[in-house]
Amino acid sequence: MRHRIPLAFAATLLLAAPVLAQSDFPSAISVTGQGTLSVRPDLAQVDAGVTSDAKTAREASDANNAAMGKVLLALKGAGIEQKDYQTSRLALQPQYPANRSGPSPIVGYRASNRVTIRVRDVTKIANVIDTLVGAGANDIGGINFMVSQASKLLDDVRTQAVADARRKAEIYAKAAGVTLGAPLSISEEGTAPRPVFRAKMATEMAAAPVAQGEETLSVTVNVSWAIKPAQ
Repeated sequence: MRHRIPLAFAATLLLAAPVLAQSDFPSAISVTGQGTLSVRPDLAQVDAGVTSDAKTAREASDANNAAMGKVLLALKGAGIEQKDYQTSRLALQPQYPANRSGPSPIVGYRASNRVTIRVRDVTKIANVIDTLVGAGANDIGGINFMVSQASKLLDDVRTQAVADARRKAEIYAKAAGVTLGAPLSISEEGTAPRPVFRAKMATEMAAAPVAQGEETLSVTVNVSWAIKPAQ
């Protein structure tokens, strides 16, 4: 005699199948680990430029080109290699009366040219700024400090971050009465170092001392560890 399974009961078995399959996945503890390292920056970028005003676009452009030419010659004379400075922005804009309402005639033009300089000896930043201002740069935009070997140094920080994750996981495992197995997954969050100092600088600050401070390199990792009953 053949027995028929009610349709409702058969549907229950099908729905239960995925739930039963999920039990094959190992239990895990997921934690976040961090590693940090403070280092003194060994590179810097200085942003500087020349702004020129004139009644015509040609006059403003010509004056600006001549002024920037002097700045570039001064950088070369200061021993900075051409590969370490490059033009970052060129602009030519019409100028209008300060207090205007509605359409107004153009009263002049403003030309600007900016250059970014890489300084490989951070102790000479003040000298570079002094050279820029002395050559006619009238807009010193800011300074970025960097670490040239950041990628290599981050490898040690990654090891530190994973060790921190394991330390935390072991604490949780002990509290839960289990032991850690092998790591199931490891993922790393963003590690781009942030500039230590970036500030708008007026030309009057050219002779002021510049302090590079320290830059903090950091790595954050997310690790899931398999767990098993304590023995």
